[in-house]
Amino acid sequence: MEIILKEDVRHLGHKNDIVTVKDGYANNFLFPQGLAILATASAKKQLAETIKQRAHKEEKLIADAKAIAEKLNAVSVTIPTKVSASGKIYGSVNNIQVAEALASQGFEIDRRKIELKDADKVNEIGTYDAVIDIYRGVEATVKVIVVDEEGKVTEKKEAAE
Repeated sequence: MEIILKEDVRHLGHKNDIVTVKDGYANNFLFPQGLAILATASAKKQLAETIKQRAHKEEKLIADAKAIAEKLNAVSVTIPTKVSASGKIYGSVNNIQVAEALASQGFEIDRRKIELKDADKVNEIGTYDAVIDIYRGVEATVKVIVVDEEGKVTEKKEAAE
């Protein structure tokens, strides 16, 4: 089924993209949530007109997004957490904590646009990467430093000791 997205949908597309999805996904999730509409001929015409009118605004949005990406690429955030004696953290570090740390540095980023690389491996103190989807095709990478509550970055203890 061909649909037009009304909002950005993670791992599917951005607003005003025309994508093909399975009927059940569209009928049971996208349409009821108001995230998409059916891509009829009239809807496609209306979309083409909207895109044509917003073409010059789009260039400015992309330029602004690239400027923000450059600033974010130079940023690193430190997240203190409870740590065991072996260097394993209690709980996990997630995108909400990264968004709050960025907000404290003056960057208001929606937590849903932050994806921790190897999120299943963020169980020890150390440095990790978080990818932020700023705008269509414009991404930034932020260094996330996980430390213990005292702020110390202690090295991981070897299991062989």
